Amino acid sequence: MDAASLIAKARKVRDDSVDEVTPPLAALPDPLPKNVIPLFNDILSDEEIKITSYDVPELLTAIREKVYSCETVTRAFLRRAALAQKLTNCITELLPARAIARAKYLDTLDKPLGPLHGLPISVKEHHGMADCETNGGYVAWIGEPRTGHCTVNDVFYEAGCVFYARTTQPQSVMHLETSTNIYGVTTNPWNTELTSGGSSGGESALVACRGSILGIGGDIGGSIRCPAANTGVYGFKPTPGRMGKQGSHAVVAGQEGISPTEGPLSTSRAGLDIFMSTYLSYSPWVKDDYLVPLPWRSVTLPPKLKIAILWDDGIVRPHPPITRALKEVKSKLEEAGMEIVNWVPEGHDESWNLTQALYYEDGGKALENLIQRGGETMLPLTEWLVKGNDNVKYRTVEDVMALKVKRNEYRARYNELWLSTGNSDSHPVDAILCPAGPGAAPPLGNAKYWSYTSQWNMLEYPGAVFPVSKVDQVIDVEEKDYVPRNAQDRFNWELYKRERYVDAPVSLQVVTRRWEDEKCLAVLAKVEKALGRA
Repeated sequence: MDAASLIAKARKVRDDSVDEVTPPLAALPDPLPKNVIPLFNDILSDEEIKITSYDVPELLTAIREKVYSCETVTRAFLRRAALAQKLTNCITELLPARAIARAKYLDTLDKPLGPLHGLPISVKEHHGMADCETNGGYVAWIGEPRTGHCTVNDVFYEAGCVFYARTTQPQSVMHLETSTNIYGVTTNPWNTELTSGGSSGGESALVACRGSILGIGGDIGGSIRCPAANTGVYGFKPTPGRMGKQGSHAVVAGQEGISPTEGPLSTSRAGLDIFMSTYLSYSPWVKDDYLVPLPWRSVTLPPKLKIAILWDDGIVRPHPPITRALKEVKSKLEEAGMEIVNWVPEGHDESWNLTQALYYEDGGKALENLIQRGGETMLPLTEWLVKGNDNVKYRTVEDVMALKVKRNEYRARYNELWLSTGNSDSHPVDAILCPAGPGAAPPLGNAKYWSYTSQWNMLEYPGAVFPVSKVDQVIDVEEKDYVPRNAQDRFNWELYKRERYVDAPVSLQVVTRRWEDEKCLAVLAKVEKALGRA
């Protein structure tokens, strides 16, 4: 079957699944506005709007107290997800028949099946789904018998969730945007001329539309945190080794120089906590014995938190809205009694060079071969990553071993840097507050700077993204006199024109040391309290 026929087959599966959702959606305005978020209140029923407006804890309570049946909740999220697809192109497949059957079964039980009883959860497509085909964003894999799924799904199913939606990822699953030759481009619902991010950009768009309030993404260079930041939702990248990854479909699945990890995107910080604590309460390391046998732990934070702010990585300067957000949050943290110091980055350019090299130890040959086998074109951002730099080339075993020695040395050096922040008071910083990217969501096709997220993948530090504000057309003026320090900086700086970023969310990131996942979310809770959030 040729590429066009395979693509048509995959799109038919998607479109038919959306058309199965009832009642049918009303006609959409033509043309659509750039900000499509208000359309949900125009098109959905009052009950659907109310159900999908809950965050995870409130919805679980409403189901448990039988305010709504699991079936009613599932139907509301299916319909909102179907509308999100029509507005942002974020879905590869809805699962109405199986989701409704599952919800009806849960409604027959005398007591909740588990802590997530009746909660709809969406899943990034390449993580797989039982009895569904998985193409992972590659034409060559359409129709191939890839019907397994990541073992993470099993845990949440046992906990009582309802799987109902599968979401888009980019070609190669290695863009900070989301586009494939199969499904096209996924856009940002706040401004559809901007990207929703990648590679979990379908999840971020769906969650921002509240077509999901808890979804499963994956992160190897920013693929949860960047999309979450772009669309103003919450995202968490755990330390690799806390969450399972077996069963996900990726062409670089055997690459372990930079380890990927699954993780949550949610409409709330509480959603991240519930996701992690529920998953680890099922002792997943028994079935997936490569995981660290570490339950989700309670954390006692020091009476006075010490937070370092990374204002700029020394390579690419963040746009004015990001710097404003850092200043605003710094002020609130100081008012809350926290100690704030500056983080002085070390070797982030070296880190990115190593990271790129370790992503594609084969020089991208497996990726190129798979794209050619499918008869599809290599998209510009794939070509930029694989062919557009000197770090990606075929390497011998000895070359790869040498890279990993350098990686390990860099990790040790950065750990010493972190510990050195306690030299004067025996209190190393508790967390770093930093950008999740060098700007708000980039205009489509322009997401080419990863280091504000990939830095922490190299180091295997957990990171949580949270929304702060929106780009302000009055306050966030361009800095005309700034002289870019290098070509990357110039490319990023010239992207910033306020009018491009109307309604764009502005988000930041909290990072802690390796294995301090619980602390990361606990610090985020303190940050949000300082911002006046519950």
